[in-house]
Amino acid sequence: MEPRVSLITLGVADLARSRVFYETLGFKASSVGGGQVVFFQLGPMALCLFGRAEFAHDAGVADAPTGFAGMALAHNVRTKEAVDAAIAEAEAAGARVTKPAEDAPWGGRSGYFADPDGHLWEVAWNPHFPLADDGAIRVPD
Repeated sequence: MEPRVSLITLGVADLARSRVFYETLGFKASSVGGGQVVFFQLGPMALCLFGRAEFAHDAGVADAPTGFAGMALAHNVRTKEAVDAAIAEAEAAGARVTKPAEDAPWGGRSGYFADPDGHLWEVAWNPHFPLADDGAIRVPD
């Protein structure tokens, strides 16, 4: 298997509400999906929003609340100051800030927000992982 992620799918309670949330953050929805799913191109990969019950059915699992899912999506930014700005933008779009931005012991700055369905996003500036012009992160060898 090639070491890459092509698509991240989030199960959401209200597809229209979640679409508006991500579009308010500047994500551009694809024209495909037929109203059943929403796709957003994210550089070399994509984000998909899928109704939670339908997603569970498609995956062959029960649609049961899990509390903390043990994962977060991350959005790295180019400057330390951009962390606070991105979290404020998400909050203005309807996100719940779960951890305000703060300087991190590893030398950067980060904070967390939850989207309308509780999916966690970390916003981070990491001086050890500079972003390429296209926004790609490069993890050092």
